[in-house]
Amino acid sequence: MPAARTEAQRVPEWLGILYGASAATIWGGQLVMSRAGAAAGLDGFDVAALRCGAAGAIMLPWLLTRRRYGRGAGLTPWPHALCLAAAAGPLFMFASMLGFHYAPLPHGAVLQPSAMVLTSMGLSVLLLGEALRPRRLFGAGVIVIGLALIAGPAILSGDRVTPIGDGLFLAAGALFALYSVLSRRWNVPPMQATGSVSVIAGLIYGPPFLALHGVGHLLALPWSMLVAQVLMQGVLAGIVSLVVFGRAIQILGAGRATLFPALVPGAAVLIGVPVVGEWPTLLQIGGLAVVTGGLVVSLSAGAGRAPRVRPNAG
Repeated sequence: MPAARTEAQRVPEWLGILYGASAATIWGGQLVMSRAGAAAGLDGFDVAALRCGAAGAIMLPWLLTRRRYGRGAGLTPWPHALCLAAAAGPLFMFASMLGFHYAPLPHGAVLQPSAMVLTSMGLSVLLLGEALRPRRLFGAGVIVIGLALIAGPAILSGDRVTPIGDGLFLAAGALFALYSVLSRRWNVPPMQATGSVSVIAGLIYGPPFLALHGVGHLLALPWSMLVAQVLMQGVLAGIVSLVVFGRAIQILGAGRATLFPALVPGAAVLIGVPVVGEWPTLLQIGGLAVVTGGLVVSLSAGAGRAPRVRPNAG
């Protein structure tokens, strides 16, 4: 048994729950700050640049110091690093970002986390050998219902191009679920996974962004807003959230850890009260309660069989 698994098994489950909830809270705050940035003149390409650029620049020195200990991106073999970066890097961000161009926001608030929850369950069974217990399936169904309540009646709106956006949201959720399961299967420590994703995503996204889009929108921001966006998009969402979510995967397993993104829409609603002055409706509050209840039910189902992980050969 790898040492990393033995150490993770000694960590209490409540700490894994705390890590997962922390990641969901950060992602909820990211949605609110993205909305505030859009009101200040930013577009989706700018937000992606803040995340890829800041996170990549911060993690690059850390990743370079790991080169002397092994080949690949840090201690992560290059094929694994590239797969993880593809799943949680530019492809994921483009799918999510373009989805909002074709479909309303409530569609993304329901479909993306729902795809993440359900895809991760299936992949955990196929790739990790986790048991798919009826209680966890029931809890996942409750989570989807709660997400629909948070989105409200607007989930029924749309036009001819809405299915394109819906498909992109489903793809984004499935990609992040794949990242979660693969990082667990390959036993990649959270810092190594985050470093690989951040640096590779920055190198892939940065040059085309500078050449085709430019930094005009970013430089036009007030310095206070620019600093806040860099901290939220690059540091908290781009680095901290992936590290703590990786710890949640180590402790709870991928199948249960990927339930926590379902809390993101509710977290965004609550964080939006002090930041942008938007108060939740009674339907949204009820939806948040339903999502939380479904999460509790799914988490109580346990991890099932020990997942099949592979030592991360550096």
